[in-house]
This record gives sequence, C-alpha cells and structure tokens, in this order.
Amino acid sequence: MNNEQTINLRGRLQRLRVSLGFISVVLFVFASQPSPRSLLVGIPIAFLGALIRAWASGHLRKNAELATSGPYAYSRNPLYLGSFIMAIGCAVCGAGWWLGLWLIGFFLLVYWPVMRAEAEQVHKLFASDYEKWAANVPFFIPRLTPYRGSAVQAFDLGQYLRHREYRASIGLAIVLGILALKASKVI
Repeated sequence: MNNEQTINLRGRLQRLRVSLGFISVVLFVFASQPSPRSLLVGIPIAFLGALIRAWASGHLRKNAELATSGPYAYSRNPLYLGSFIMAIGCAVCGAGWWLGLWLIGFFLLVYWPVMRAEAEQVHKLFASDYEKWAANVPFFIPRLTPYRGSAVQAFDLGQYLRHREYRASIGLAIVLGILALKASKVI
C-alpha cells in the first residue's frame, strides 16, 4: 500500500470509527454472557477507562494548544487509552475471552491508524513542541511518572462539557445496564 492509499484509509477510518463502534457495541451486547461475578470484576475497569477519558477531555484544547498536562503527561493518547480500558472492562463484563480478542482487534484495526493520523496532524500544528513532548511521552502505553516539560494546567470542566465527553459515560452506563439485566436474566 502506498502513502496516498494509507492516508485515504486513515481518513475513511476516522470518519467511520464512531459508526463502526456503535455496530461493534450492539454485536458485543448480543454476544455477551455476563454473570454477576464478571460484572463485579469488569465494571471498575470500565469506569477507570471512563475516568481517564473524562480527565483527558478536561485538558484538551483541540487544535488551539498542545495538551501536555494531566493525562497527556503520561500518554500522548489518553482518550484512546481510556476507550481501550473501557473496552477491556466491558469484555470482562461480557465474560468471554473471545469478546476481548475481538475488541482488541477492532481497536487495533480502527483506532490505531486514526491515532497515527491524528499524531501527524498535531505534529503539523505544534511542530517543535510536539517533537519534544513525543520524545518524552509514549504514544499509547503510559509512562509511570508525569512528563514535566511544559506548563501544568488544571482540569477544565468547561472543556469536558464542550467536548461532550459525558456522552461516553452515558453510553458506558447504558451498556453496563444492559449487561446487568442480561446477567440477572431479565432480558
């Protein structure tokens, strides 16, 4: 695949990722076989992912400045890291190892290219600052200590609300509610 084809594929995946995610969630809910025990283990993991996403959203000022504080001091992609952890938590709730493999595969096939494309865009916008930050902060798996190479900014609830990040938490609550009903044999 040449560079132009790669760019086109990334663009299509960026546009389709939400729709593909919804389809994936519906299929996951139908295929899952949750139990009270799987929910007890998986729900805290999923909520951790939602908290990471919320924290990241409150530090992000899209295309206006390079986010390097909060969770961005640990990972260059904390929103996607939070989504990944949410998916792992849901897979545990769904009580099927193959569901976990499916969600990991989906993430790698759809979100990894999107993260790469977004990294290229952010690099173009904030060239030298991005290079310094990228040299010190891992692409995905977080570092253990925060990067302290730039000004620290506090979490901004206004940013969280502007990004409508609460929708991810609402969606997670709906999925977990349906799984709880399935586990209790109500549906």
